[in-house]
Amino acid sequence: MERALIQAQNLTFGYDPDRNVFEDLSFSLLPGMFYALMGGNGSGKTTALRCLSGLLPGFSGSVTLGGVPIHKLSRNESARKISLVPQEHTIIFPYLVRNMVLMGRAPYVGTFDLPGRDDREAAEKAMREVGILHLAEKPYANISGGERQLVLIARALAQETPVMVLDEPTSHLDFRNQTLIFTILRHLVREQGLLVITAIHDPNLALHFCDEVMILHERRLLMSGPPHKVINRDTISRVFAIQVDEIREKGRIRGVIPAAHPLCTGECAK
Repeated sequence: MERALIQAQNLTFGYDPDRNVFEDLSFSLLPGMFYALMGGNGSGKTTALRCLSGLLPGFSGSVTLGGVPIHKLSRNESARKISLVPQEHTIIFPYLVRNMVLMGRAPYVGTFDLPGRDDREAAEKAMREVGILHLAEKPYANISGGERQLVLIARALAQETPVMVLDEPTSHLDFRNQTLIFTILRHLVREQGLLVITAIHDPNLALHFCDEVMILHERRLLMSGPPHKVINRDTISRVFAIQVDEIREKGRIRGVIPAAHPLCTGECAK
């Protein structure tokens, strides 16, 4: 059996001492797998990803990365193992796209050194990999939201880590860019053997692109497994409090669509 790259055991975290965001999360994440972390708003998806990335050290239980407790890794060691793509990102300086991607090389550049040839080549390779090399000389602030998200993925890719963590990377994007980004992530998992885990709201993206889905609900890991086994009418209705219909093809779930919102009456319910 392949060894887990990330192992969480009884992971518990709370911002408020009287109430935990989640409790006793235990799971193993393998290299070469694309994981979706789902749950309603406030279920703790972002918090869980920050714990896995070593950015929230105040949890109980354990998180190990390659067998090493995450809290024992220095910030630089962690940055060579896990890259993080935030949900959104704003900057106050007019960086070019090329320089934004080059920031992913920070863990390999000395404090008073400048990026070298290897760093520039890694950044260019990452831009080419996600299809944004033509944007290299454009100001990051002047490109579209979908293009910015691709820049952040390229920056994470230039970091050359075995793990990539993404926090709802498609939440503000149109249908085309959502599909594009998940197609690129799927390719990176398959071709480079990365472990990718992303928080996601859309069950249909998880169904079509991910290898395994984990669902947070009522502070617990409700279930995990292959998308076609986890995502169904009963699960979605329970987690999101909305009735859905299943789209099936040859007996296999291919998608879910809203049946009717509980507040919807009259014409909108038809």
